[in-house]
Amino acid sequence: MGFLLEYYVWIKALHIISVIFWMAGMAYLPRLFVYHADAAPGSDKSETFKVMERRLLRGIVNPAMIATFFFGILMLAINPALFSDHWMQVKLVLILVMAGLHGMFSRWRKDFERDENTKDARFYRIVNEAPPVLVIFIVLLAVAKPF
Repeated sequence: MGFLLEYYVWIKALHIISVIFWMAGMAYLPRLFVYHADAAPGSDKSETFKVMERRLLRGIVNPAMIATFFFGILMLAINPALFSDHWMQVKLVLILVMAGLHGMFSRWRKDFERDENTKDARFYRIVNEAPPVLVIFIVLLAVAKPF
């Protein structure tokens, strides 16, 4: 991994870019769910949301999450000492929570795809707040390194 050290700042930049795209999608997808929950199953509106949600998840959110993990793991492989920092340990736990939320969003998208959604728009409005809250803590940990 030593040969990658000279590319560390580029890997870090690609990691940050990936995170931005992942979080943009994670913020937008539940907002689509809010509107989709109010659309009648089988309606033109509902079918349009299905296409939007599928394209967003498959075209942006999934690839961005994969890239985020790839570049993040690469940075940790280059600098494994980061694992001993408590701020990094907490950050990694929050990232796993975000990945779990991503999985839940994927499952809910499939529920909408099959017209089997049972949750109302209010539920998705509340869930829509989770990614930004997680991002705030993750960024604060990464920048301030408080412990």
